[in-house]
Amino acid sequence: MPEVHHVYFIPGMFGFGEIAGYDYFGHMQRGLERRFADAGVKAVFDDVPTPPTGSLRMRTRILARTVWSDTREVDGPIHLVGHSTGGLDSRLLLSPSVDLGPEQKVLGWTKRVRSAVSVNTPHYGTPLAGYFATVSGTRVLYLLSLLTFISLSLGEPSLAVFSRLLSGIGGIDKLFGGDLKLFSRLTDSLLRFVDKDGRSEISNFMGHIRIDQGGVIQIMPEAIDLFNATTENNPNVRYGSVATAAPKPGTSLKFLRRLLSPYSAFTAAVYSTLYQFTSQWPKMYPYATPTEEQQRLIDAAFPDELTRSSNDGVVPTLSMLWGKLLWTGAADHLDVLGHFHDDLRPTDHVDWVTSGADFNRARFSSMLDAIARFQLESV
Repeated sequence: MPEVHHVYFIPGMFGFGEIAGYDYFGHMQRGLERRFADAGVKAVFDDVPTPPTGSLRMRTRILARTVWSDTREVDGPIHLVGHSTGGLDSRLLLSPSVDLGPEQKVLGWTKRVRSAVSVNTPHYGTPLAGYFATVSGTRVLYLLSLLTFISLSLGEPSLAVFSRLLSGIGGIDKLFGGDLKLFSRLTDSLLRFVDKDGRSEISNFMGHIRIDQGGVIQIMPEAIDLFNATTENNPNVRYGSVATAAPKPGTSLKFLRRLLSPYSAFTAAVYSTLYQFTSQWPKMYPYATPTEEQQRLIDAAFPDELTRSSNDGVVPTLSMLWGKLLWTGAADHLDVLGHFHDDLRPTDHVDWVTSGADFNRARFSSMLDAIARFQLESV
């Protein structure tokens, strides 16, 4: 009887598995399901319900328990796909010297892990975490998480509704200024878009951000320096990564055209601010130096030279390199999960923010081809 592969998706900072019926990894899962099926390989896919901003060790404990609970009575290879901070969870879990406390006894299944793919993961940290670790930054992260869920699950809000929302903000500078009363008003306004049954689930998710930002501090470049010194690769696991870069704000013609929409104009302003924070690379804590093979792929994907300031709006591009570089190209932080603007079928793919990366179905398909090929190489 053919073996069954088990693929787990691990969300990152302000990410989730499924909330109020919306599947965060749905586009990626459906794409990989088709590719496994086309290869004649049976596979099951699932999400790991990690807290959005909890410490890496806490998130990794949940990952350990989740996969152990699902697979302890079944056989078959295991593949981990971590987006953003989720890629660090995979690395910590698979490190031969990891100590997860009580969860240590359930790590037997890690011997079955064949691949660990990280997608836009801050392997060398992100300067944006330094801002999110401040009082005002924590509130922005809270609102960004809520706005992400609302925009992805419901699509671009109507002009009338969003105009009221914008009037409540009073300007992007006030949003990043961290006015507490402003955040309360915005939270109430955004939650009105959600049905009553989903509000408690979302409120519980957002509560994790309010009470625990341990993971935010741990992905600062200064903290990741220690993480990398103590977390080894598992010699029995194949590591692969996806690394992307989005354009500097305002440099794309299509980007400028889309600003005719109030919602696009607002999210473009959010993206611009996030990009500027992320581009402030730390001189004392350098990112990865690409290998010759990685540099060849980077040069082919980007007509302009990538710098230490290049990023996807959340994570520096050169911080995303770990193991074999599977795919690289222009995309923002959530484009790679299938959350991108789609002129062909606008209801199928909903954009996160207006970044000007112009990510599309063809690039998404190419990226999924590369990930599936890597996962299936040992079959």
